[in-house]
Amino acid sequence: MKKNKIITTEEILLTLCSSVTQVLAAAGNAQVAYSPMVQKIHKTCLRPDLGCFVLFDGGFSGLVIINFTSEAAMEIYRKYMMSMGMPESELAQFHTSDEVGNVMGELMNQIVGDFTNRVRVDLQTSINQSQPKMMAINKQVQILINTQLDQPQARRVTFSTPLHNIFYMELAMDKTEFIQLHDFEKAEHENVDDILANANQQTQPEQADAENLVDDDFLSNLGL
Repeated sequence: MKKNKIITTEEILLTLCSSVTQVLAAAGNAQVAYSPMVQKIHKTCLRPDLGCFVLFDGGFSGLVIINFTSEAAMEIYRKYMMSMGMPESELAQFHTSDEVGNVMGELMNQIVGDFTNRVRVDLQTSINQSQPKMMAINKQVQILINTQLDQPQARRVTFSTPLHNIFYMELAMDKTEFIQLHDFEKAEHENVDDILANANQQTQPEQADAENLVDDDFLSNLGL
């Protein structure tokens, strides 16, 4: 008898780790690596210097947190913006600036977006994500999921950048297993570069619409 393939929390965590490294690589941050050792933890927390979290639900529920040191956040931010052609002189200088928080929040959004796409393709189920919340903090803040998990599990993975800066990802989710009953044909994963390009393009029409609205109001006030 053929043995059914079982996918556990650890395999789902590995999928999330792959999303982190591939999205960051597409954003000008190649060679970000994660530790082969994973910590079992009992609670998830936002930690200094820059913390971001995203909730997801659907086929299974959970919480993703990424905690950046100021050095790691600035390295990733600077490489991403310079890969897009921004001059170094125009970059933010501190991790507490709104621009750094916005950029890191957008990268977090793309990471979880890539993860949900992989879940849809590989596990044949769907999960929805919340809008990422990014904040600069100077002390630890515990984050709890506002739902009852039957058997909550939490894991922490350490990531390192080419400049040897460290950041941490924490995943909390219900203990679950996906059992593959029979073979199926997988759709292609969405290209990470396309995900980032689409995210950048979506902001442009919104800005244009806002500018057109301002222009229309201005002309109306002039009686034109």
